[in-house]
Amino acid sequence: MKRTLLFMLAFSGLCSAQTTITKAFNDPLVGDIVNNFVVNGTVDNSATGANTTFNNASLTQGAASQVTYIAPTSSEITTYPGSTIKMIDTGNSVLYKATATQLEITGVITSAATLNFAADNGTFITYPASFGYSNSDTAKGTFTSTTASGLFKGTIVTTADASGTLIVGPKTYNNVLRIKSVQNFNLYQSTDTNYLFPIGSVINTAYTYFDSTHKFPLLSSTSGTLSVPLLSINQSTSGAQVLNEVFLAVNDTVSKKQNFKIYPNPAQDFIEFSGDSRNYSTARIYSLDGKLVKTSDIQSGKIQISELPSAAYFIEVSGKDVPTETTKLIKK
Repeated sequence: MKRTLLFMLAFSGLCSAQTTITKAFNDPLVGDIVNNFVVNGTVDNSATGANTTFNNASLTQGAASQVTYIAPTSSEITTYPGSTIKMIDTGNSVLYKATATQLEITGVITSAATLNFAADNGTFITYPASFGYSNSDTAKGTFTSTTASGLFKGTIVTTADASGTLIVGPKTYNNVLRIKSVQNFNLYQSTDTNYLFPIGSVINTAYTYFDSTHKFPLLSSTSGTLSVPLLSINQSTSGAQVLNEVFLAVNDTVSKKQNFKIYPNPAQDFIEFSGDSRNYSTARIYSLDGKLVKTSDIQSGKIQISELPSAAYFIEVSGKDVPTETTKLIKK
């Protein structure tokens, strides 16, 4: 299991709040797309308590990063029972079960390892939640990787441990609630069904910062360790990202939304681009399960899509010195 596993256990873009997190506002929905930037620098998570200041003004913009939410396939629902939504983040996936009162992790899939929570889903949050909230839940299942496989068992402890003002990069956000999640899993051989002799552990700590006007985190950071002594594995990792608006001027954001459009939508044979598309050069079309189905140069102004089956897709446009933009496309 490599470092990608540690990142996927973070609470990646699932809720936001001023003082209270609710299901109505905070649950991710199929079709949601989150545009982020990876940040350069170390996130300062040291502030605790109410009415505090989270000072991360020194963070700077890194590479663009995108998270999408799609419906799990019937095969995935069979493998990860109860799954209702799937998050895709740069080739990695997390499956969740959303109920009327909580959000649970049912599976984590990366190129390096897979965690299946079928034996006991891990509850990350129970609604509603506000400052002072605390929840602890057990979780267990199976893990597989390129180097080992077996069982895992442990806890997920989630707290709303701080609130106040967030300064991140050039922006300041008020009435911010911080969620802290600690996932602590022991690893066992597949024959150790009584979970008596751990062979390793995964410990991951995630901090996510939310305000009342954004569904997804303004800032999130993770740090974790993976230890499997029998395989001489001892890894530590960390990372952070912010909503892309943190490093975008307000007038830039408005301009893109108003002036750069794809039409017609729904479309049958061709799509075209209107508005300021001069800085965009490439379009990529993805199926809802994240598979790349077409890449095209957009400088001609038209893209033929007649060969694509009738379905919903995501179309991503990118270029030099501009943020990647993504929207939903319906092929008739």
